[in-house]
Amino acid sequence: MTPRAVTDRFSHMRIGVLTSGGDAPGMNAAIRAVVRGVSAEGGETIGIRRGFGGLIDCLHAPLGPRDVANILQRGGSILDTSREPRFHDPEIRRAAVATLEREGIDALIAIGGSGTQQGAHCIQEEWGGCVLGVASTIDNDLGGTDTSIGFDTACNTALEAIDRIRDTANSLDRLFFIEVMGRHAGFIALEVAVGGGAEAVLLPEIELDTGWLVEVIRSNHERGKISCIVVVAEGAHPGGARGLLHEIEDPLESLGLAGSADARVTILGHIQRGGNPTVRDRVLASRLGMAAARAAHAGKRGLLFGVRGNVVCETSFDIALAEKKEIDRTLLDMVNTLAG
Repeated sequence: MTPRAVTDRFSHMRIGVLTSGGDAPGMNAAIRAVVRGVSAEGGETIGIRRGFGGLIDCLHAPLGPRDVANILQRGGSILDTSREPRFHDPEIRRAAVATLEREGIDALIAIGGSGTQQGAHCIQEEWGGCVLGVASTIDNDLGGTDTSIGFDTACNTALEAIDRIRDTANSLDRLFFIEVMGRHAGFIALEVAVGGGAEAVLLPEIELDTGWLVEVIRSNHERGKISCIVVVAEGAHPGGARGLLHEIEDPLESLGLAGSADARVTILGHIQRGGNPTVRDRVLASRLGMAAARAAHAGKRGLLFGVRGNVVCETSFDIALAEKKEIDRTLLDMVNTLAG
């Protein structure tokens, strides 16, 4: 059995949608846009639960326009999500493709980050239907787009926490190391370091120089800055923010600066993933979800939907996945300049 022809825009298409990998605020807004966009084109949406695992285990059901009412503002994903190691097995992927064919699904829209889009790319190479991706990851490390669904909300959540910690740091004359998400990418850390007025930021993309960091703290102290905020992406040090503090604690104490009694570590963790999406993420998710729905009806395949210069764009999976996204070093210079 093969997917039905998708060249006829007026045929009744069945389009599957799933969310996969780490959840991101705005995923529900993207699901809503896909479902209502598909319905507007005269098609039917099949919601697949728990990401690619749902394709393997046949966890799917129709989704209509009323099923996605009042989800625009909700975090998480009404379809649930998962990381699916079984999908690396070609035999398992064939079982997933068999599900698509058995259910008469013409196109699949995958909402998620780099792992999700890699899985979508694999399905596209092994299946005759249309597979499309929607860029959604708080880490913002996916190629083919300037920004991804969830990034803005995650940054705003982290920034609010940093603002609150800054009040305490000023009141108690303390040094705070604030760890944000970013095992391999420092986009969140860099953004909130600028927005939160951090004295220093440490990123996975920049080789760690603990001597430089100690000097920054010492210099700030000598200039009369009695509190200090250091933003640390979780992947910037093998031990995270706690490991970093442990490593520089002795040099700080030898300089008569904050030791263990006056330095604190705050790990923001998964609060950055949850919560109501910002208006920017709701609008982005709606734009990308709608674009993917229309592209599916047009018979387009093997594309990731993102934005470049605030314009919705489509990039082939192979190009998007090969793109290495770089941090903006002008922002990094800005952190160091404005911390004076």
